[in-house]
Amino acid sequence: MSNKIIVVTDVNSSMTFAEAEEIGVRLINMPFIIDGVEYFEGKDFSYEEFFKFLDEKRDVSTSQPSPSTILDTWDELLEEYDYILHIPMSSALSGAVQTAKGLAQDYDGRVVVVDNKRISVTQRATVYKALDLIEQGLSAQEICDELEKTWDDNSIYIAVDTLDLLKKGGRVTPAAASIATALNLKPVLQIQGDKLDSFANVRGMKKAKRTMLEIMKKERETTYAGDKYEIHTAYSGDLEAAKEWVMQVREYFGDESIGLSRLPISISCHVGAGALGIAICEKASKPVKPLF
Repeated sequence: MSNKIIVVTDVNSSMTFAEAEEIGVRLINMPFIIDGVEYFEGKDFSYEEFFKFLDEKRDVSTSQPSPSTILDTWDELLEEYDYILHIPMSSALSGAVQTAKGLAQDYDGRVVVVDNKRISVTQRATVYKALDLIEQGLSAQEICDELEKTWDDNSIYIAVDTLDLLKKGGRVTPAAASIATALNLKPVLQIQGDKLDSFANVRGMKKAKRTMLEIMKKERETTYAGDKYEIHTAYSGDLEAAKEWVMQVREYFGDESIGLSRLPISISCHVGAGALGIAICEKASKPVKPLF
C-alpha cells in the first residue's frame, strides 16, 4: 500500500471551509442545539444570526457529529486515500476523540486519531504541522506520534464577557455568577494542554485584556521564546471589538503579522458573545488570513 494521507479535522479548529478546501483538508461541521433543535453553522443560519438567539436568552448547547457523519466521511475518503489522519478537538474538552478512536477500530489502522489536546487556533496549527509532516514522507502513525509529543507546547487565554453560559455549564456557581455580574468581574480562563482553569477574575474587559497581554508577554519571553512560536488572537460575536483587540495585541508585541480568528459557534455556545482570546503555539506553515 502507498502512503497517500488526508487530514480530517473539525470546525473547532477555527478553520473555515474555504481554507480547508484550499489546502486539501476535510473539515467536519459541529452541530449545536437551540431550544432542542439541531443546527449547523453556515448551513442553517449565519454566525451573526446565532448571536441574536443568544441575545434572546434561548437555550443553546453543543453536540458531537453523529457517528454516521464521521463514518460516511471516512468511507468516502478511503476510496481515494490510503490513510486518514483525524484531528478532533481536545479530549479534555470533548468526547470527540474517544468517539473517533472507537469508530477507528474497525478500519484496520487506516484511520489514525490524533489527541494532542488542542482547540481553536492551536488545533489549526496542528493541522498545518500534519501537512508538513505528510510532505516529509512520514506515515500517519508517525505523524500522530510526533503531534502528540508536543501536546502541551501551547497556551491559550480567553476573557469571557458574560458568565451566563459558564454558569449553565457548571463552571461557575449561580452565586458566584451573580456576584461577578454585580461587580463587573470578567473571568480570564487559561487552557494549557489538558487543563481548563480560571486564571484571574478582574474588573472590566479593559483590565482583562491587560491581564492577558501581560501574562502572554511573560510566556513569550520565557517558555515560548524564539522564532519557533507565534501569537494568535480570537473572538466570538463582536467583530468590531475583535478588531480593536488584535490591533492592541499587534501594537503591544510590535508584530503586524499577528492574526485574528473567529471562534466557531460550537465554542461560542460555551463562552458566549464578546469573548476575546490570545494564544501562542508553534508557527504554522501558512499564516492566518486576516479578517480585515
